[in-house]
Amino acid sequence: MRTKQEMYNLILNQAKSNPHVHLVAMNGSRTNPNINPDDFQDYDIVYIVDDMDYFLQRPQWIDAFGERCIMQLPDDMKLFPSSRNDWYAYLMLFEDGNRIDLTLIPLKDLENYLRSDKLLKILWNRDLDLPYIGISSDIDYHIKKPCTDYFNDCCNEFWWTTTYVIKGLCRQEMLYALHHLECCVREQLFQMMAWYIGIETNFSISVGKCFKFLPDKLPKEDREALMSTYKASTTAECLEALLTCMALFRKYSHLVSEHFGYPYPQEDEKVTHYISRMCDLYLK
Repeated sequence: MRTKQEMYNLILNQAKSNPHVHLVAMNGSRTNPNINPDDFQDYDIVYIVDDMDYFLQRPQWIDAFGERCIMQLPDDMKLFPSSRNDWYAYLMLFEDGNRIDLTLIPLKDLENYLRSDKLLKILWNRDLDLPYIGISSDIDYHIKKPCTDYFNDCCNEFWWTTTYVIKGLCRQEMLYALHHLECCVREQLFQMMAWYIGIETNFSISVGKCFKFLPDKLPKEDREALMSTYKASTTAECLEALLTCMALFRKYSHLVSEHFGYPYPQEDEKVTHYISRMCDLYLK
């Protein structure tokens, strides 16, 4: 694997040798002082350029970064269409294990880019007059305090989608049940747990993309209970996972509601009773 310094040299030399590149910046975990570095960190790089067509009409220009294992061009994809108009990204995993996510941004969007993220570090500037950027910080990604509506919506979505899980189990439709457990129920559980962690840390930290740091912030018994819900390949296991998620959500939503003085929703009792009844009728 090429070293960090080799990668930085490569990224900067490619920019310096091309007169259309005016600035090189970096975002992501490599600019976050709160992240422990490892070999899997991407190089989230931005080139500010004065001529997008120069690069887009010469797709081979990125070959200079090395032999690729796989590449994705999200702004060209039809199955997963991009919402961006003028920016263009190359997501590149190289055969040596390094990865560069390189985005071209037109010069006219420089100001918008500089305002878009506080996890931003300028690596090189050819000739641009820049405002003060400040020290790179993950403050934009810190857990945010929930208002009453956010709390209520999270609770409502959690308890509403638990009924889809039990419906799938009663019908013996495992993929349907698992989809709602993974994509709906668990997502709201993570959000509620994150709000509690925010309370405990005075909303001064991030739990990372996909809540990846959340388990490390939980008490040992809750962390183990949460991880146990990933064993859900049979009807009995999926039901146990659902019931565990419900118990955890109940605990953490009570803690959050008590801290902020928000009324605790009635859905818990009624939906829990409904799920118990469905189990008695269809899953005994």
